[in-house]
Formats: sequence, structure tokens, C-alpha cells
Amino acid sequence: MNTWSDSELDRIGQAEELHVASRRRDGTLSPYVTIWGVRSGDDIYIRSAYGPDNAWFRSAKTRGTGRIRAGGIERDVRFVDPPTGLHPSIDAAYHAKYDRYGPRIVGSVVGPQAATVTLKVDPANDGN
Repeated sequence: MNTWSDSELDRIGQAEELHVASRRRDGTLSPYVTIWGVRSGDDIYIRSAYGPDNAWFRSAKTRGTGRIRAGGIERDVRFVDPPTGLHPSIDAAYHAKYDRYGPRIVGSVVGPQAATVTLKVDPANDGN
């Protein structure tokens, strides 16, 4: 499995927004959607601010592959469920990065409800 380089982690982690597209069955990409994402440790995480029925989230979770653009990085990725027990550290990363937008906005991507709408973003293996 491929891993993020330190440079990629830094650049994606520092980017204000990520652009996410899932891969359709025919191999084409859906339109990019602008979302928030964070680096926590050596991983990148994204969350749906509008719950599990948000179209981009449903597509990413169902299809499992796509592409992201952030911080000058553009890369094919896999969307996977995050390991259990990491949500407090992911919440902390969202707070650290986005608290300046206020509790109402940040509250949409932190807390117990966010655990069900979190995806880990892994670099795709060559050929995926």
C-alpha cells in the first residue's frame, strides 16, 4: 500500500480546503466538491458536515476510490473507514485548524455524530 510522503502530509494538512471527487463505475470522476479535511498523525481525514446522506459522502463511501486536490497535490485515493478510537484526535485536529470559524460551523464536523461520517483518505496504489 502506498503512503503519504511527509511533504504531501504537510501540504494537504495545511490546505484550507480539499477538493474531493469519487470515481464512478465507468472510471470517470464525479465533479469535485470542496470540503474541509485534516491531518492527524500520518493520515488525512475528511468528514461530511451535512451528515451521511450528503451526496459526495455517500459516493465516496460506496465507491471507495477517487481523487483529491489540496495544497498543490493531486492524487488518486482510496476512501476507507478510519480505525476505531481515533475520533478524539481527529476532532482535535478539526478544532485546531478550523475553530476560528466559530462553534456552529466547526460543530458540524466534530463530536460523536462526526464518527459516522468520517473517512480516512489513503493514497491509491499505482493502477487504482
